[in-house]
Amino acid sequence: MAAPPDKLALSLEALKTLQDYGLTAIHTTKITRTHRERLLKNGFIKEVFKGWYISSRPDEPTGESTAWYASFWGFCADYLHSRFDESWCLCPEQSLSIHTGNWSVPKQLLVRSPQGGNKPISLLHETSIFDVRLALPDQQDLTTIDGIQILSLPAALVTCSPRHFTAHPIETRAALAMISNASDILHRLLRGDHSKVAGRLAGAFRNIGRDSIADNIVQTMKSAGYAVSENDPFHDKPPIPLSTREVSPYVNRLRMSWAAMRATVINHFPSPPSQKIDAQSYLKHVDDLYVTDAYHSLFIEGYQVSAELIERVRSGDWNPDTDSATSPDIDRNHKDALAARGYWQAFQAVKESVIQVLGDNQEGAAGKVAEKDYEKWYRELFSPSVTAGIIDATDLAGYRNHPVYIRHSKHAPPNYQAVRELMPTFFDLLQNEKDPAVNIVLGHYFFVYIHPYMDGNGRIGRFLMNVMLASGGYPWTVVPVEQRSAYMAALEEASVNHNIIPFTQFLAQLVKTE
Repeated sequence: MAAPPDKLALSLEALKTLQDYGLTAIHTTKITRTHRERLLKNGFIKEVFKGWYISSRPDEPTGESTAWYASFWGFCADYLHSRFDESWCLCPEQSLSIHTGNWSVPKQLLVRSPQGGNKPISLLHETSIFDVRLALPDQQDLTTIDGIQILSLPAALVTCSPRHFTAHPIETRAALAMISNASDILHRLLRGDHSKVAGRLAGAFRNIGRDSIADNIVQTMKSAGYAVSENDPFHDKPPIPLSTREVSPYVNRLRMSWAAMRATVINHFPSPPSQKIDAQSYLKHVDDLYVTDAYHSLFIEGYQVSAELIERVRSGDWNPDTDSATSPDIDRNHKDALAARGYWQAFQAVKESVIQVLGDNQEGAAGKVAEKDYEKWYRELFSPSVTAGIIDATDLAGYRNHPVYIRHSKHAPPNYQAVRELMPTFFDLLQNEKDPAVNIVLGHYFFVYIHPYMDGNGRIGRFLMNVMLASGGYPWTVVPVEQRSAYMAALEEASVNHNIIPFTQFLAQLVKTE
């Protein structure tokens, strides 16, 4: 039997008090048994492991992972502070991930603490914490980012394992590139008698083109009486030269990831059609696909629209109030109808972009058109909802100002401050890329990876993909809702494991069938 509304309201008020304190991990000592059991029974909290809970939504389906992945870092911070106070930090390798902006949820979080239990603690969705009993470094070698205690960047580079350089070369190179001077590294090398590590780091800095830092490490260590044998811990050279002036790990990771993935895309994507495009026939084909494209793209995003509604929106014989009034779920249908109208308006704007691309054969034209027009696609997508008062007009202003989480995904999009750095770099890469297949696959992938907006990123990513398809002479391509699971799994594999092959093959198969 459900709790009476007044009693449930009291329990929700207790939960809100904890949330207002900034707590993500809720321990049994923080809330009364009565409130805890009532909230648990009604789906407002869920148990992570014995005695520890997180907030949840009552309408969240069984097995849904979104709330957990969104809560993971906050939960771990609260739990570890509760258990170890300030006496803990992440391992060097995971510290480097945080320094370079990689907040993807790891399968196992490795923590060191003098009070560690040397055993794993199982969490939700096959994640865990493993706390190792190890002494902490000096306080000057620790730092805190968003509640997570980690090793400072120099300390993490000095103490990370040699294997990490080859297992995660892009992330490690991005971390190395954040170091602008050898002094902080040298303080730790000299303090710990790290002659072997000095040789490895000197080789690593030379690998990314920071010869002055490498020379300084070797010469200073030798001056202090250490024998240093320089060696490169990487198996290859960086895919691109790293600027000595660029220290943003987000930008460096994006540039290196693009360069590392492009050959894989070219090897797994069909070559462009050899015949010249007839613009009029191409645009007629695009028009013919509109209903199919809108139906599948909107359903992928969770909207429930009919082909009949989409057709009425296209013909103008449409009224969102009338179309939703006959349904028992008026609010839901109203939003679906407005989304369909927004999709129609955005589709027309994207078609104008395609016309420009088909008429301009200059190198980089598609990337320039996309950069000029994509904000218009976004505005058209949501302007009906703004007009209807469903969303605030300020949501059309531009990039997000808050964190965002993707359903079922361990990937945490870059923080909103980083979006401002990443988008100009993203469009530079689009415009400088010579192979249309690379722009098709990586343009779509990295746009949704960055996730610049609070909503609409998937739809705009597919619009962007089709503009790039047009630039290479490929047909307009629809991602079928029936293949949504495979589509999302391929994006997840690229985002979390940096493996672009499944996503490339997925899109290649769709293009071949058109």
